[in-house]
Amino acid sequence: MPRLGPVKRNDLIRYLKRLGFEGPYSGGKHQIMVKGDITLRLPNPHQSDIGKELLVRVLRQARIDRGEWERL
Repeated sequence: MPRLGPVKRNDLIRYLKRLGFEGPYSGGKHQIMVKGDITLRLPNPHQSDIGKELLVRVLRQARIDRGEWERL
């Protein structure tokens, strides 16, 4: 169960796939993942973890609530 805090990019991709997203696909400066009508741009933190604030913005864009995220 991932907590709402710093997460590695590869772990974020793995969790998003569990939630039904496909990808990642190339999309200009950032890779994207797709689920139905949702197109999600993935952050690229360059060897660093994705911080809590950025993770919250990504989850909001992906329409994933905190409870759903923590139940993974």
